[in-house]
Amino acid sequence: MFDKLTSRLASAVDALRGRGRLTEDNINDTLRQVRMALLEADVALPVVKTFIASVKERALGAQVQQSLTPGQVFIKILHEELVRAMGEPGAGLNLRAQPPVVILLAGLQGAGKTTTAAKLARLLMETHKKRVALVSADVYRPAAIKQLERLAEQIGAAFIPSDASQSPVAIATAALAEARRSLYDVLIVDTAGRLHVDASLMDEVVAIDRAVAAHERLFVVDSMAGQDAVNAARAFNEALALTGVILTKADGDARGGAALSVREVTGKPILFLGVGEKVEALEAFHPERVASRILGMGDVVSLVEQVQASVDHDKAARLAQKISKGKGFDFNDLREQLQQLQAMGGVGALMDKLPSRMQNAAAGAPNPFGDKEARRKIAIINSMTRKERSRPDVIDSSRKRRIAAGSGVQVQDVNRLLKEFQQMQKVMKQFSKGGMKGLLRSLGGRLPPGLGR
Repeated sequence: MFDKLTSRLASAVDALRGRGRLTEDNINDTLRQVRMALLEADVALPVVKTFIASVKERALGAQVQQSLTPGQVFIKILHEELVRAMGEPGAGLNLRAQPPVVILLAGLQGAGKTTTAAKLARLLMETHKKRVALVSADVYRPAAIKQLERLAEQIGAAFIPSDASQSPVAIATAALAEARRSLYDVLIVDTAGRLHVDASLMDEVVAIDRAVAAHERLFVVDSMAGQDAVNAARAFNEALALTGVILTKADGDARGGAALSVREVTGKPILFLGVGEKVEALEAFHPERVASRILGMGDVVSLVEQVQASVDHDKAARLAQKISKGKGFDFNDLREQLQQLQAMGGVGALMDKLPSRMQNAAAGAPNPFGDKEARRKIAIINSMTRKERSRPDVIDSSRKRRIAAGSGVQVQDVNRLLKEFQQMQKVMKQFSKGGMKGLLRSLGGRLPPGLGR
């Protein structure tokens, strides 16, 4: 996420390294590079001008502290101004209104509104324990109605049926009545989009809003759309009086222009980031954390939160207890660990939140648990019998051929997994014998002073 912007800003700041103090000349040189980086990232020109002016004013007045270099002072100023540009942390959705709280999703076609509706419903159900109903008012794309129905079934939310022969306003009005009858806490209305902003689209979404008196009017926008995203956000805000923004496909956005522009242009908070295709891939937007990621500092806080939310703590405790009692680590255990890794979005999603220096260090290292490799390993394990998973020592040549054929891989892939698994078993065995000290010895590391006593 924001890879190009991150690398360009890093290059700009590098120019200040080794300087004794910040002067107008070296600040101007660096700000020229920052300006180019922002414009290449598709940040709106008025936002760039305001941002550069604020950074320059603060940088020229900044005193270099004894423990900091000019580069570090400048990064601190950049970070604070990036946070300001993206807005203070939003208060989130207003869920305290008389139920059902109506959330209207609007935006252009292809922004991911339908998927976002399901992601938002899942988040409200799991985080806020709300009873959520979904309805599609997109009568121009019949597949959208079916898609939302399937997604609602997948996450366990209620789906209120609609038909392409109905008018969007009639669909929304009937859905609100049904949500009241069935005592739902939240009703999410997915509206139609167009390939571009036009009068008929605006008239329709405004009419739906008036019919249901939406409490939240959220603009869903593809973060990779760049300037188009900003122009669309401005138009929707003027017509609909938005209450917030959801940026989708942020995991694929190497530029970051929309994240830096939409808040400044609309004056409305960015509430959520869509960071993948899965229904779990919706994050609350924290300006200070995103600013840290843009500057290559990583987002360890979000990483920890993601791990805490995704890891099955009961399973982890059972595995730890099993290993501590000397019972063998088997393929069932490995499959569980790989599946939990996938539930967190895979290695790529976790790496994206690490500081740039750690990502760069890991980039050249072989990764046996990359997203593609993890899926391959799970397929191989699934192709094993129950006995083979619990007792890997019974897997001979003929069994390897059967496992390879069943999982669509080569025999050497099965051999590679077995070898990796044997190494894991050794590590787990050392852990069971000597706890953390045994584990460190097995890895060839030395214990810190005092731990070997």
